[in-house]
Amino acid sequence: MEAAYVVRVAFRLDPPDAAVDPDRFETTMELAASEPGTDGWLFFRDRLWRGEIGDESSFRRLAEERLGVAPAASVEVVAADFRELRTDEAYLDALKDAITADLERFNADSVDEVLRKYLGSSVHVRE
Repeated sequence: MEAAYVVRVAFRLDPPDAAVDPDRFETTMELAASEPGTDGWLFFRDRLWRGEIGDESSFRRLAEERLGVAPAASVEVVAADFRELRTDEAYLDALKDAITADLERFNADSVDEVLRKYLGSSVHVRE
C-alpha cells in the first residue's frame, strides 16, 4: 500500500555572498501519505480544500521543514501548488474504509463527497 501527496513548490535563493541567476526554481515534492486510520492520515482534510492548498503560507513553512531548508535564511519556498494524491488501489480502498468508519467527522453524506470536498479530482491511481 503506497500513496503520496504530490506538490509543486517554487524556491527563491538569496545567498548572502553570491549572485545567482535564476534566483527562483521549481521542483516536485512528494510527501508520503500516512496509512489510513493512523496518526497523520487526515493530512488531506487538514491541508486541502477542493484540490487546492487551504492555507498556502502555512503549507510553505511545512514544505521548508520537510525539505530541510527551514533554518536557511537564504532559501525560501515562495509558492506551493497541490497536484495530486498519487496512490495505489489498496491505499485508496483503505482510505475509503477509514472515511466510511468516521463519516460524521467530515460533515458529508458519502465517501465520494469527502474525496471531492478535499481532493477535488486530484486522485491518481497507479498500478
